[in-house]
Amino acid sequence: MRIAVLLLCLFCFTVGCSKSSNQKNEPTSSTVDQLPTVELSAQERATAAKDELFQTLSTKLVAAMSSGGPVNAIEVCSKEAPKLAQEISARHELTIGRTSFRLRNPQNAAPEWTQPFVANHETDVQFVPLENGATGALFPIHLKPQCLTCHGPKEQLSDDVKQQLAAYYPDDQATGFQDGDLRGWFWVEVPADTTKE
Repeated sequence: MRIAVLLLCLFCFTVGCSKSSNQKNEPTSSTVDQLPTVELSAQERATAAKDELFQTLSTKLVAAMSSGGPVNAIEVCSKEAPKLAQEISARHELTIGRTSFRLRNPQNAAPEWTQPFVANHETDVQFVPLENGATGALFPIHLKPQCLTCHGPKEQLSDDVKQQLAAYYPDDQATGFQDGDLRGWFWVEVPADTTKE
C-alpha cells in the first residue's frame, strides 16, 4: 500500500505534473490556425522532445519514489532533470526546458519569447515563429491531486518534504497550488531547418 501511495505522488515531481502520463499536449486547431507560418516538422520535433523528457524523467522518478519516497524524488529531480534536458536537447538538436510564473528553481526562468504567455497564464499549446526561422513551442502543465504532495499549500506539506525543498530550493515559490491549477510549461526552441536552404 505504501508503494502505491508513493507512486501516486510521482507526478508532483515529474516535470511539473502533466495532465496525464500518456496524454500528449497536442496543439488545438485554433492554435495552429493562428500560427500558419510555423512548419509542421518543427511542431513535431518540439512535441517529440517534450514527450521524451517527460517519459525519461518519469521513469527515473518512479524508481526514486519506490526506493526513498518523495524526499528521494526531490533530490533526483533537482539533480537529474537539468541533465536530462541537456541530453534531450542535444539528441533532438534543439533546446528544451521548463518554466513557470512561480518558480521552484530560479534557473528555470522563462525565455524572453515566452514571457507574454507566462504573464497571461496561457493554457493552450503554442507554436511561435522566432527570429532566424526558428520555432518556439510552449506546452502547459496542470496539477493533478497527487502533485500537491510538494506543490500544495505549505501547511499541508509533510515536514520531511518541507525540509528537502528548503535544502534544494531555498527561494521556492512553487507551493500553494490546488488540484487542476496551471503549474507552468515545457518550452522548446527548434532551430530553422537548414536542409531546405
